[in-house]
Amino acid sequence: HLIKIYSFYGIKEFIICLGYKGSLLKKELNKLNSKKKWNLKYVNTGLKTMTGGRVKRIKKFVSKEDNFCLSYGDGLSDVNIKNLIKFHKKNKKIATLTAVKYKNPKGVLLINSKSTIKTIKEKPTEYINGGFFVLSNKVFKYLKNDKTIFEKDCLPKLTKIKQLLAYKHHGFWGCMDTIREKKELNKIWLSKQKAWKVWL
Repeated sequence: HLIKIYSFYGIKEFIICLGYKGSLLKKELNKLNSKKKWNLKYVNTGLKTMTGGRVKRIKKFVSKEDNFCLSYGDGLSDVNIKNLIKFHKKNKKIATLTAVKYKNPKGVLLINSKSTIKTIKEKPTEYINGGFFVLSNKVFKYLKNDKTIFEKDCLPKLTKIKQLLAYKHHGFWGCMDTIREKKELNKIWLSKQKAWKVWL
């Protein structure tokens, strides 16, 4: 579905960073791509490689591009990829992430240094990182090695030097981190909603 979303906006070349069960993923994608609609390149990025390390391992495959898109494998959205890329290019920053509104199912406490609770936000709706990035080639400077965690090591550095932007998306977004979320997304897909189906 992720490939279909991107390809709807004219992107036909994909680099798949393989890790756990990579051979199974490759087999399934090749079946779906039997008519060679997409140019799929598989890179074995290692079983224990962290998210930033996986991106670093594909550097040579995107080195001729000024910018490239990056997506996690577990998020689905009807985000307009064309507008996202346009926003990124216009603002000339190293990275743009898609910010999505998320209703936190738990209450959030703000606690000061003396353990006094300053505020209680009960099930707040907040912006979170929804993935769907556009990255400049300059990002590789902030990716050290296989142990680099993209979200903890790279993105905070870019934030400090004001090189990370948020593209606010107000449409559908869902992730598949848990079995419960998988069931929810399957339920949506089987309904008439087709929330992330932008392709025809």
